Amino acid sequence: MNKRFDGAVGLSSLTVRHADTAIALGSGDVTVLGTPRLIALAEAATVAALQDRLDQQETSVGIAVSIEHLGASPLGSEVVASACVIDVSESKITFSVEVRDGDRIVGKGQIVRAVVDRVQFMARIAALTASQTAPTVTTEPGA
Repeated sequence: MNKRFDGAVGLSSLTVRHADTAIALGSGDVTVLGTPRLIALAEAATVAALQDRLDQQETSVGIAVSIEHLGASPLGSEVVASACVIDVSESKITFSVEVRDGDRIVGKGQIVRAVVDRVQFMARIAALTASQTAPTVTTEPGA
């Protein structure tokens, strides 16, 4: 598994709109790029890095995020996230990520994704959903 992910790099970008701001996302009260959106942008870069390297039956899921949000990006800013594979251990892939607003680094850190079988993963999710929506019958003592 290790060799097919060697050198994998991905990019993702956005223009900061109101929906991307801390105030819109509920993570603050200012109109700058919100941390949840910065993290999602970095995750999108990791997905892009794996896009052509996964087998058809595989997908990847995020399992760990450690990101520092280092600077504010106002409305209209062009923000670009890059992700580079730095370690592969069994089914876990660790990325170094960096988010830039022009020449400024506004975020950096690491994201870990796990490679999983798509059908098996979705079957587990379907089973969870079914168990959470199944009707519950309760009886009162002495009834």
